[in-house]
Amino acid sequence: MMTRTIISTPHAPAAIGTYSQAVRVGDTVYISGQLGLDPATMKMVDGIDAQIVRVFENLKAVAEAAGGTLADVVKLNVYLTDLVNFTTFNEVMACYFFEPFPARAAVGVAALPRGALVEADAVMVLDG
Repeated sequence: MMTRTIISTPHAPAAIGTYSQAVRVGDTVYISGQLGLDPATMKMVDGIDAQIVRVFENLKAVAEAAGGTLADVVKLNVYLTDLVNFTTFNEVMACYFFEPFPARAAVGVAALPRGALVEADAVMVLDG
């Protein structure tokens, strides 16, 4: 039986619902959706560009708390309230991820919690 380890860090926003920042099972880490919330203030940063950067910084903080890096991410799911921001998301993502890129889905959604413009969650696989 595999055990679940809950991952938590003050360097990413605290959960705003009934979930953990991440859960590790074996070598796989499931990182919950991250919004553009500043972890220090729990307030949404302004604008799509700043929210995308904050989402990646939050994902990075949780990945590091789990003992990995964004290079260990194998799957990324992205949710945008306006798909016109897809190109901007790709441009910012290129600053955080390098080839080989993780698998990814990008979905347009009607709304996100706290009025966010973007959210992303990830699956990460760690060595041993």
